Amino acid sequence: SVIDRSLYYKGLMLLIRKDREICDEERKMMMHIGEALGFESSFCKDTVEDIMDNKFVNDSPPLFSEPWIALSFIRDGLRLSVSDGQTHKAELDWLEAVAENNGLSSLWAEEFERFSLIECNESLEDNLELKRFEW
Repeated sequence: SVIDRSLYYKGLMLLIRKDREICDEERKMMMHIGEALGFESSFCKDTVEDIMDNKFVNDSPPLFSEPWIALSFIRDGLRLSVSDGQTHKAELDWLEAVAENNGLSSLWAEEFERFSLIECNESLEDNLELKRFEW
C-alpha cells in the first residue's frame, strides 16, 4: 500500500539520521530505495538533504500493516546501517524498537545474528528485501 511504502521510506530516513551524519553511500542507497518504492528522484533528493534538520518529523518507529513488511524493513534497515562502514548503537536500538512495535521482538535477536553473518562485500543494493515483493 502507499502508506506502507511511505512508512518504509520514512523509517529508513529516520534510521540514517540516528548517527547524526549521512554519508555518501547512505545517500546513494536512499535514492535507490526511493526509486524502488516508486518515489520521484527529486522528492528523494530533497528528503535526504532535509532529514537531519527537519524537527517536524515524528521519530517514532513505524507500525506496518503486515508483519512480513516489518521484517523486510528490519532486514533492509540492518543492511543500510552498515553502509557507512559501521553500525551505531542508536541505529540498532531503533531497529529493535521497530521490531517491538510490530510484534517481532522474538525475531530481533535471530535477525541480528543472521545479519552479522552477511558478507561485508555483498552488494547491499542488490539484496534489498523490498525488491522481493510488489507494493
